[in-house]
Amino acid sequence: MNLKRIITALIGFPVVACILIFGNKYVIDVFFAIAAALALYEYNHALKLKAKPILWIGYVACGLIASIHIIPIEYLVNIIGILIPTTILILFLHVIITNMKINIVDIALTLFGICYIAIFLLFIPTLMGRENGKLLIWYIIFAAWGTDVFAYFIGRKFGKHKFSAVSPKKSIEGCIGGTLGSLIFIIPYTIFLNNVYNMNINYFLISIIGIILSLIGQVGDFSASTIKRYVGIKDYSNLFPGHGGMLDRIDSVIFIAPFAYFLLMLI
Repeated sequence: MNLKRIITALIGFPVVACILIFGNKYVIDVFFAIAAALALYEYNHALKLKAKPILWIGYVACGLIASIHIIPIEYLVNIIGILIPTTILILFLHVIITNMKINIVDIALTLFGICYIAIFLLFIPTLMGRENGKLLIWYIIFAAWGTDVFAYFIGRKFGKHKFSAVSPKKSIEGCIGGTLGSLIFIIPYTIFLNNVYNMNINYFLISIIGIILSLIGQVGDFSASTIKRYVGIKDYSNLFPGHGGMLDRIDSVIFIAPFAYFLLMLI
């Protein structure tokens, strides 16, 4: 049992919970902008031996998260819609202006990092700006971290069948346990919402959504591992003892966020 991992979780979770529960929308926007910037820094640093990502434009994209609730809601969709083509235009201008010292691989990995980290995370503060968003956001947290906790302990105790060479320590048993573990958090939370906030959430529907989000989160975990295998590192950084870096910690949250935004609108 990794004592550092447990201690970090016991300290980190209450801090995050306090920000999400007591922080206003602007504090939460800044919190996720900082998280995105740290994750993007780790991503760019990991790729430094393989490519030369254009750093400034990625951090500008992360900064947009901090201003998500400053922008009038009627313009928000249009701004998000124009963000990707504008980014591609700027990236190709870099190739042209530098006489191809910046190449197609550099700008492709830059764009991927912006989409993968900044744009995906953008859906969390956007969800929190919707009706009951501060309550619904916990489905993302429980799906991601509930899966992670149960997959870790069940995998260590019962894991015998390896899932993929991408992440050799992960087992099929751990993945199944993680999915069931997410429901152990999600179902009682739904009971709480229905009884305390009279939200009338369908238990069958939220269970299906919980399973989908858990599986997506596990794909996100494996996806982050593919990048680490590509560049030959174990963790993205040592920011959180026992957990690695920011990107190690939120890799499943990142993947879950956009899918959760649309699926949770169904309830």
